[in-house]
Amino acid sequence: MVTGAPPPVSAARRREVVDALRRGTVPQAGLDLFAVGLDRFQSALDDDIATAKGGGAAFHAIRGEYGSGKTFFARWLAERAKRSGLASAEVQISETETPLHRLETVYRRLTERLSTATHQPSALRAIVDSWFYTLEEEVLDTGEVDEDDATGLAKAVDELMERRLADVARTTPAFSAALRAYRQSTSVGDGATAEALIAWLGGQKSVAASARRAAGVRGDLDHFAALGFLQGLLTVLRDCGHPGLLLVLDEIETLQRVRGDVREKGLNALRQFLDEVDAGRFPGLFLVITGTPAFYDGHQGVQRLPPLAQRLATDFTTDARFDSPRAVQLRLPGFDLPRLGELGRNVRDLFAGAAKHPDRITDRVDDAYIGELASAVTGGLGGKVGVAPRLFLRKLVADVLDRVDEFEDFDPRQHYALTVSSAELNEVERNAAAATADSADDIELDVP
Repeated sequence: MVTGAPPPVSAARRREVVDALRRGTVPQAGLDLFAVGLDRFQSALDDDIATAKGGGAAFHAIRGEYGSGKTFFARWLAERAKRSGLASAEVQISETETPLHRLETVYRRLTERLSTATHQPSALRAIVDSWFYTLEEEVLDTGEVDEDDATGLAKAVDELMERRLADVARTTPAFSAALRAYRQSTSVGDGATAEALIAWLGGQKSVAASARRAAGVRGDLDHFAALGFLQGLLTVLRDCGHPGLLLVLDEIETLQRVRGDVREKGLNALRQFLDEVDAGRFPGLFLVITGTPAFYDGHQGVQRLPPLAQRLATDFTTDARFDSPRAVQLRLPGFDLPRLGELGRNVRDLFAGAAKHPDRITDRVDDAYIGELASAVTGGLGGKVGVAPRLFLRKLVADVLDRVDEFEDFDPRQHYALTVSSAELNEVERNAAAATADSADDIELDVP
């Protein structure tokens, strides 16, 4: 099948990606422009996205060592989901800020990180406003209410809202009550109450008591109501043109480092959440968790809760080439030098597309040089290729490509020797570098 040339890449999109790599961070968007090794997952994951769009639910557990690209994978998947119309949210699980056993904190972080293809985080208010606009349009399309009849229109929209939220209201009536009060506040121009109610719908704490009284609700969101609020959010998303939500719970392996009773609560909360997903409570939800092999296989992780271990069990005894992309657990392929070189070439070509001197870029930073730089960076990190991509891309962009583009006489083979300071390494990279040097404070590596 002939698909034609890929669509052109905008200058803004190139700049966003390159700027993030220069800082040593994972870009928030544009990952498809330089991703490598993820093609094998595309078809199966697109099917999962289609399942969520159709009102079903999907789940995967992403498995990979530190530095294997789990966060990259999650953001790459989020881009695909948003291009298909889904909303997305990436929540970092942590012992203090977002403990997994406190689902109200997970929901709060979800709404803070909620985004769509057209709205950056937090998109909650834009989504709610869009929902009410959609309800009004539906009421007007029936022809039963005149557009100039404000009272009749408001009543009809309230009735339609109650019908749409009927399932949620049976278990979490506060969600629909807050939405109703929000609409009333916006209709009379009470911006302060409207803002407070959106914050309360997002699970925020310390919302003004006057706003809660206006909605007839009490207190803050608790653990038990959090799943009901998620159910309500999915309903709102579906009705305003976003037929599903990709929710990524990242770095879930932090459960291994918490106190024993907290770990048990977190694992049980995850099992409960998966049971609810399987029971069909969350139509349109595509849930993804990420963790290390030690979390899935070790006694301080999933194996401590047999029902959860059984649910996530996946056979990885065969060659990784034959891993099924439809399995519950997806094993990310480890980086090797050829793949790291391919990644570097993709970034070089992306950079050249917006460079002032693209010919100079491709001439002086040729494929051979990129391979040499990849080997040098990896060598400085104890030969651990999986740890190298972040540092390698940062050095490639900031130390090599920028200089070649700016200075006519700069030749990286003659004028650049790779130097890695301990201050620019993260913890995993620092440990890898320490294995190859007496001190990681100043590691110099000559690139041929």
